[in-house]
Amino acid sequence: MDMDLRDLELLDATAEAGSLTAAAERLYVSQPALSQRLTRLEARLGMAVFDREGRRLVPNAAGRRLLVAARHVLAELESATRDLREIREGRDRRVRFTAQCSTTFPWLPPVLRAFREREPGIDVRIETVADDAPVPALLADLVDVALVTKPDVQMDRVSLTRLFDDEMLAVVPAGHAWAGRKYLTARDFDGVDLVLYDFYDQKRIPSLPLPIPAGARPGRIATMPVVTDLVVEMVAGGQGVTVLPNWVAAPYVASHGLALVQIGAKPLTRTWFCATRTGELPSHLEVFVEELVRHLEAPRG
Repeated sequence: MDMDLRDLELLDATAEAGSLTAAAERLYVSQPALSQRLTRLEARLGMAVFDREGRRLVPNAAGRRLLVAARHVLAELESATRDLREIREGRDRRVRFTAQCSTTFPWLPPVLRAFREREPGIDVRIETVADDAPVPALLADLVDVALVTKPDVQMDRVSLTRLFDDEMLAVVPAGHAWAGRKYLTARDFDGVDLVLYDFYDQKRIPSLPLPIPAGARPGRIATMPVVTDLVVEMVAGGQGVTVLPNWVAAPYVASHGLALVQIGAKPLTRTWFCATRTGELPSHLEVFVEELVRHLEAPRG
């Protein structure tokens, strides 16, 4: 695909601004020049990337797909530029942290407070990584410390410290037929509509196994962005059931009128690890890992 950085900036700015005139102002170029660049880009692609809706330019299906790639590349370049500047200025002592399934961070503030008491001059940066896959990001030196639970084929190339196990529970409205059940079987999920985070989208490559018993045949599967409030609101509104870790779902039980139900006669659990690159860590990273382990080794609930 014949695209350069200015094409990516054009896509991002036009999608944000909704018009070439406004996008041109953001990019400090003339509107005719930007219009010509868009025309040349669409000619090379053999298709339009924006549709006109009223007075606005809106990305179509092709534009939305390109926009995902464009924003990822632009974010990586911005991050790299910032990191290089800090390295050049001798300010590269920082902690870049990420967490899989980063739906809630109620445990993070105590970790940060304790770390800053011990290392007051070190910045902690919360990073998002592509495809919710922190192990490749660790190996590529994009992050320094990761909280991980999902398996990765490269797990054996990083250092893992076991933290805790959490239980995956079915989340349903309090008046649901499952509420009060001792546990659910695979048959209970047959034909049931599920509301799940979008990393369970079975069209993704690779896709994650659904968080339900093997052999279950659910009905419709609606996937949502990784925003717990959104998923919970859908369940509370009767749009389906979901499966969440106990430590994520428990705070919503009273406020949203929900019930949590065990999955399987033997609870369905996941193990969480603190992951770092192998070898000796800089002292400030060792301190951050110590505080993360100290605060998370206790059982969640």
